[in-house]
Amino acid sequence: MTFKTWSRAGLPALLGAVALALPALAQDAAPAAGPGPAEAMAAAVQTAASTVNKGDVAWMMTSSLLVLLMIVPGLALFYGGLVRAKNMLSILMQVLTICAVMMVIWVLYGYSLAFNGGNAFIGDFGKAFLAGVTPESLSDTFTKGVQIPEYVFICFQMTFAAITPALAIGAFAERIKFPVVILFSILWATFVYFPIAHMVWGANGYLLTRGALDFAGGTVVHINAGIAGLVGAIIAGKRIGFGTEQLPPHSLVMTLIGAGLLWVGWFGFNVGSNLEANAFAGLVMINTFVATAGAVLGWLVIEWLVRGKPSMLGGVSGAIAGLVAITPACGSAGPLGAIVLGAVAGIVCFFFCTTVKNAFGYDDSLDVFGVHGVGGILGAIATGIVVSPALGGVGKDGYDMATQVMIQAEGVAITLLWSGIASVIIFTILKIIFGLRPTAAVEREGLDINEHGERAYHS
Repeated sequence: MTFKTWSRAGLPALLGAVALALPALAQDAAPAAGPGPAEAMAAAVQTAASTVNKGDVAWMMTSSLLVLLMIVPGLALFYGGLVRAKNMLSILMQVLTICAVMMVIWVLYGYSLAFNGGNAFIGDFGKAFLAGVTPESLSDTFTKGVQIPEYVFICFQMTFAAITPALAIGAFAERIKFPVVILFSILWATFVYFPIAHMVWGANGYLLTRGALDFAGGTVVHINAGIAGLVGAIIAGKRIGFGTEQLPPHSLVMTLIGAGLLWVGWFGFNVGSNLEANAFAGLVMINTFVATAGAVLGWLVIEWLVRGKPSMLGGVSGAIAGLVAITPACGSAGPLGAIVLGAVAGIVCFFFCTTVKNAFGYDDSLDVFGVHGVGGILGAIATGIVVSPALGGVGKDGYDMATQVMIQAEGVAITLLWSGIASVIIFTILKIIFGLRPTAAVEREGLDINEHGERAYHS
């Protein structure tokens, strides 16, 4: 049947049917049974607000992958190059396995404890096993009415949970049994990481409601991991030969590659924490660039002055110190403030990794506390300063520098105490039940062949 034929024969019948149906439709559409113009407009606005931006989603997926790049292979290679060849595979295995374990427990209960309900200090189990989360579930961003898929937010935060205990293990590298490292990571994440993450980033978290600023994890990740690493290093004791033998890194080339991957991945860490691909993300991006550059130069200059030569190890250590320090401040500082903060972090962390560490005599194998702990403390407190518009910062409603610095210091103190005390308890329990260290013979021969039956290199 052609359109013309149908229009002559069928159209009158269709119009008649519509005419007969109109009274019933009008009765069903009475005002009492449906929304008026105002309600309809509100519903339309709500529908529009719940529509996610594909650019934001794509960026957050990319950011999640960049943070994964930080862990494997970035952190694994960075740490792997710093240990001796006989322990190369052991540190790679620890980083890889911690990453995998943390991803699983994040889905089981970690996400719920960190971000769902609860009280000011810990979430609840309402979203354990991701109950109620669907592809249609949305999470808020920092812009009212802008959201991203909850699954994407879960993945992004999962990578933060995965890297934090992996950072801590560098402090007691080369002398802890593999099963103990994994058990520590699970217990520590449960009783330390998830509560601190909730306090800082949870909607009703204590530090968030106090007004503490931590854009991407200065307290949650770096101070947290730094103090836990220091506690582990002290309780485990020094490596055999520490202070009497040379314990040099086996591949600084590998360490530089790892540091480069960390720097690249850190843009996912920092810029991804903006949760949106918008203009403000550009500020976070440039801060992550220039603070790191400032820290590299700060560390190299002070090392050159003190030791007579700038070292490649010093340069990459400075880079990590700068990245750590700018992490809490990357959404608050201006670029010039970020450069100054990075340079100061490079200098301060240099002295902690050399003078202070030597004075106290603790064996922080890969300077986790000296870089992540100290850099995180410096960055978290300095965030209260560099946020000042007078220094090029973005400002804050009701901002007062002294007040904000005190709030930042409170966040630092709570993180140090919570993580430090809990880490002491966890390490002490593991030491009593399982023993932390392998035998002296195993430690001397190396963890690779004894714990994993492999060697990184075969001559």
